[in-house]
Amino acid sequence: MVGRRQWNADQGARHRGSHIGEDARPQYEDGPRDLENGRYYDYGIGNKDSRPKPRIMKFQDAARTALEDARRGEIKRALMHGIDRSGLEKYRKSDEELKQMKNKKLRQFYEQQNERLNDWLEVDAVVMAIADDVLESMNPDPDHDGDQERCGGIQRVEGNIGELLPDEEKEKRRKAAKRANLAININVIANILLLAGKAFAVFTTGSLSLVASLVDSALDLLCTLIVWSTSRLVLWRLQAMQRRFPVGKRRLEPLGILVFSIIMVISFLQILQESLSRLMPPHAEAEILSWAAIASLLATIILKGAIGLGCRPIQSSQVQALVQDCKTDVIFNTLSLLFPFIGYRANVWWLDPVGAGLLSIFIIYDWGHTCFENVVRLSGEAADDHTLKKLIYLAYRFAPVVTGFKNVTAYHAGDGVWVEFDVLLDEKTPLNRSHDIAETLQYCAEGLGEVDRAFVTTDYAASGPLGHATDSEWNH
Repeated sequence: MVGRRQWNADQGARHRGSHIGEDARPQYEDGPRDLENGRYYDYGIGNKDSRPKPRIMKFQDAARTALEDARRGEIKRALMHGIDRSGLEKYRKSDEELKQMKNKKLRQFYEQQNERLNDWLEVDAVVMAIADDVLESMNPDPDHDGDQERCGGIQRVEGNIGELLPDEEKEKRRKAAKRANLAININVIANILLLAGKAFAVFTTGSLSLVASLVDSALDLLCTLIVWSTSRLVLWRLQAMQRRFPVGKRRLEPLGILVFSIIMVISFLQILQESLSRLMPPHAEAEILSWAAIASLLATIILKGAIGLGCRPIQSSQVQALVQDCKTDVIFNTLSLLFPFIGYRANVWWLDPVGAGLLSIFIIYDWGHTCFENVVRLSGEAADDHTLKKLIYLAYRFAPVVTGFKNVTAYHAGDGVWVEFDVLLDEKTPLNRSHDIAETLQYCAEGLGEVDRAFVTTDYAASGPLGHATDSEWNH
């Protein structure tokens, strides 16, 4: 590991320790200690039967590795230079200080500044945690003889970059995932209970608004099942699935929401059609709501309101879709209760079908908008300014080791973001240094929660081509 190796010229041995967990790698006193000999530094790469090399070759291995360590150590020191986490924290305003601010615009300014500080501190933590492991993982076989002299952090975690994140960040993401799963499970139980209650109540009245509410609850349960099943598919790591989906299955989540939104729109088009038919002659009497119907609607309003408020802070596309669904349920069931109730009390026969039609239009508009948002994101919509500024700060962290950046492009491929960095380097930069800088930037970007995939290209001229054909969409 860069900055963590020490060579003893008298013994010709390398002493090293593990920075992942507390497991120290075993050191053996008997037999030759050859960099090429996996008998003494076995990382599961199959060097146990390697034959010891002559002393001159062992010295060449040691010299070559020491030079590479020094070069990568220089890159690491440059990346770590200027990181001052405590210096950033002094600009943060506490919750108590924010509450004492009477000026709304001033409070919003400092709230945005706190969010920006959180982003910068996350980027600094990712660079500090990942850069060392990535640099250590480069070129494990520098003499190309088939025996790996080193095994870095990327190899040890088998490419799972999340394992290299700081413990604080890993715990934060673990808790977020746990809260998301809890929210989905609670919503499933609530939808089953509410659906059973409304199914019983709908037989006690002929209110079309209550029928619309029953359809909404049935589709709520379907939405939850779609979200749950897609989240499980995303987490599957079967080898066959990895070959079939080489860049992951994250886009299954917005696709699931897209399918559900289409089902929602089609279903309420049918409710709208039924409400219009009830307005046609012959006219019926105003429908009365039974106590079972009133109780089921009130239970839905209270339960869905509580679930929505509890899930609102969880920043996940799945959970946010459920939050939107809870908000819609509260509005929908409140009006489903008021329209037939007022219609019966005021003896206005047409209020119930008109209310059902208005509710259907509301649902069609709401979920039609959700459908459009997911289509736009799946089509490659540009990332928001908040995410782009965070990525630009990551690029700034690499300023000491590059000449500049020609471009930073971030766009959606579903809920996650794909980002492209176009890096400027001096034209005399060696290939190995150029590669190490680009690869480290790529892994650091993919360590951020918003980024699914990162691509880094290097250039030596600021005025060269942008790197992609501008008419690629019309060439097929």
